[in-house]
Amino acid sequence: MNREAVLVTGASGFVGNALMACLEARGRAVLGASRSAGPSGRYRMCPALDERADWSSLVSGTAVVVHAAARVHVMTETAADPLTEFRQVNVRGTLRLAREAAGAGVRRFVFVSSIKVNGEETAPGRPFTAADRPAPVDPYGISKLEAERGLQQVSAESGMEVVIVRPPLVYGPGVGANFRRLMQWVHRGVPLPFGAIRNRRSLVALDNLVDLIDRCIDHPAAAGRVLLVSDGEDLSTPELLRRVGRALGRPARLLPVPATLLSLGGTALGKRDLVRRLCGSLQIDASETRALLGWVPPTGVDDALGRTARHFLMHDAT
Repeated sequence: MNREAVLVTGASGFVGNALMACLEARGRAVLGASRSAGPSGRYRMCPALDERADWSSLVSGTAVVVHAAARVHVMTETAADPLTEFRQVNVRGTLRLAREAAGAGVRRFVFVSSIKVNGEETAPGRPFTAADRPAPVDPYGISKLEAERGLQQVSAESGMEVVIVRPPLVYGPGVGANFRRLMQWVHRGVPLPFGAIRNRRSLVALDNLVDLIDRCIDHPAAAGRVLLVSDGEDLSTPELLRRVGRALGRPARLLPVPATLLSLGGTALGKRDLVRRLCGSLQIDASETRALLGWVPPTGVDDALGRTARHFLMHDAT
C-alpha cells in the first residue's frame, strides 16, 4: 500500500471525482480540493485559481499534486476576452500552485493538460505524437500550452518533477457537453446526417485516463515527460454513434449527407466548430506512453460505452 500523500485539485469535477475514487480504492492517501465541498463536505475548499491564491495549507505535507482543476473549453463562450480568462486560471493559477508546491517540498506535479495543445485536427495517417511541435488554435489550447511551458520552467528552477498528460475527449458515466448531446440524439431516435463521414478520432474512457494518472503518480519513467493517452481504438463518427446506439439499446439513425454540405450547414447555423469536430479527424499515437510506463488501457471501448450509457439511462435520459 502506497501511503504517499496525494493532493487532487478539481476533485468534484468529471475527471477529478473519478480519480479520487480510483486512488482511494487503491489505498492511496489522497486529499481532494475543490471550489465546492462536495457531498457531505468530502473535499477541502481550495482558493480561486489565480496568481494570488494561498495553497500553503493544502500542499504542506503533500508528496504529489495532481492538478485537474481548470477553466475548461466550452462551445458557447461568453467572456469578452476568452484568452485572458483562460490565462488567468489555466496559466497564472496553475503556476501559482506549482510554485507553492515546489516551495513546500512536493516531489511531483502531474498536470492534466489537453491534446488541443497539439492542435485541432490530424491528416490521414498522421496521428499526433508527443514529439510534435505544439500548434494550439483556440484560447483553451493556448492557455494549456503556456501552462505546460511555465511548469517546465518551475521544474528546472526547483527540481520538482513535472508530468504532463494530454488527453483527447474524455467520456464515461456522467459525461456532459457534446458527448451527452450525442447520446440524447441517439436515444430519441433523431436522424443524424453523419452516415457518410469517413474520419477517425481518438477518445479516452474516464477509467483509462484515471488509471494512467495513477500510474504517473509514482512511475519513475514518467518524470519530465509529456504523455499522450487514448483508448487505442480510433473510431469514425458513424461508428461511434452506432456503438453508442448499441449501448443504449437504440439503433443510431444515420443519413449519408456529404461532408461538404454538413460544413456549409454548420457555418450557416453558427455550428461550424461542432461540425468540424464531428467530421474531422483527430488521431493520437499513444504507443510511447504505453511502452514507457508499461501501461495498457484496462477498459475497452464497448465496456466503457456500456457504463456511460447505463449512467445516462438512469440519470439523464428524457
